[in-house]
Amino acid sequence: MVRNSSEILDVIIIGAGSAGLSALREVKKRTERFILINDGYWGTTCARVGCMPSKVLIEAANAFHYHTKLDAFGIRGAEHLSVDITQVMQRVRKLRDDFVNSTLKTTEALANRTISGRARLLGPTQVFINNQILSAKKIIIATGSRPIVPPNWQTLGKALLTTDNLFEQEKLPSSLAVIGMGPIGVELAQALSRLGIKVTGFGSHKLVGGLSDPYVNQVAVTLLSQEFPLYLGEKADLALGSKDNRLSVNAGSTTIVAEGILAALGRRPNIDDLGLETLGVPLDQHGLPPVNLATLQIADLPVFLVGDANNFSPILHEAADEGHIAGLNATRENIFCFKRRVPLNIVFSDPCIATVGSRFKLLKDREIVIGEVHFDNQGRARAAQRNKGIIRVYATAKSGQLLGAEMCAPAGEHMAHLLALAIDQSLTVWDLLRMPYYHPVLEEGLRTALRSLAAQLPERNESDLATCGAFNADALD
Repeated sequence: MVRNSSEILDVIIIGAGSAGLSALREVKKRTERFILINDGYWGTTCARVGCMPSKVLIEAANAFHYHTKLDAFGIRGAEHLSVDITQVMQRVRKLRDDFVNSTLKTTEALANRTISGRARLLGPTQVFINNQILSAKKIIIATGSRPIVPPNWQTLGKALLTTDNLFEQEKLPSSLAVIGMGPIGVELAQALSRLGIKVTGFGSHKLVGGLSDPYVNQVAVTLLSQEFPLYLGEKADLALGSKDNRLSVNAGSTTIVAEGILAALGRRPNIDDLGLETLGVPLDQHGLPPVNLATLQIADLPVFLVGDANNFSPILHEAADEGHIAGLNATRENIFCFKRRVPLNIVFSDPCIATVGSRFKLLKDREIVIGEVHFDNQGRARAAQRNKGIIRVYATAKSGQLLGAEMCAPAGEHMAHLLALAIDQSLTVWDLLRMPYYHPVLEEGLRTALRSLAAQLPERNESDLATCGAFNADALD
């Protein structure tokens, strides 16, 4: 029986993931007349199956992988170390559950302001949920995303792994084909390989980890290929093998056999049967409506589409920002337009892959200069046995204003944050060269890239410390 609630709420939030909880935080400050709806497990994708459990797995993998470097330090006996996959996965789940529980505390105190169930829009101000119709002045859609899995792969059963079920495994296959070399595929392929699993990576594109700079990409591909076979540029096809029920994976002229596959083909917005067609606005080929990224508003409707659901940038800090923007705008009479943050993407590989600001492919037609550094002979990197990787930094040719960077470099996650701050503040190459660089640190490598940029720009006054040059000695630079 359908019940039609007579109460008109201020806000309905559909989805209790990172974006939904961020929106909830702002809505709660301004009204008590709201409902939070969630379909399936409560607890965010990041905490349950995304950022956090994957990083616990990566940390275990990197800790074990370090034994391959110990002999160079004069430390013997590393060959006797081994991995207990069962214990590794138990730790992943234990910490994962702690992270999930921390997010659940946000919603447990809401009592009757939460509803579990699948919601469907009936229009821009009404939602159908659990045989009742709810009305609201504003609606925020934060339904998240799920792994992309081709329909014919569903028949693979337990041989098919995605991030939704990987971390639930007590044991892992002895061999895996990781299909998709975007950020998720790169991270997990390297981690699983370092834990002793025979990994083969496949990517239909030649670029990996979200990179667009071909020089940085070549370094990344070369380094990853030293750890596991990597086949790029050909679409992978699957077939169940007749022997031991194993899988045959074909890509171009390459065929390998594995016990299982990890699908890392990206994520798809959870907008199926959501009722977006009832909003009366055109939908694109993916079924998505037009969204103003400065307001998160769908067209001129009282509806906001945020986080992974709008397929703009499926990253936690972006989802949090979008929930914040929508939460504020859904409780205001006048809509705010927000300036979005500097783009920042990090892949937790080793070396770390990162892009910040304008990516190379967006700058190819602009008049820019490029600074570059390789870490093969960088002093601190050599001391730590981390001397591999590259940074490429882009700046305007006339003023030297920093525009962006791509890298596959040690400590890349930290250098990317430093560059994001510089780009946000519209700093120039000279501004960053005026900063102190303590010796010896990995950031001195970034300074080398900046100096190579500065050499392509008009000369500065010698009284400017930004012109202080290199020693041209590995021990000092």
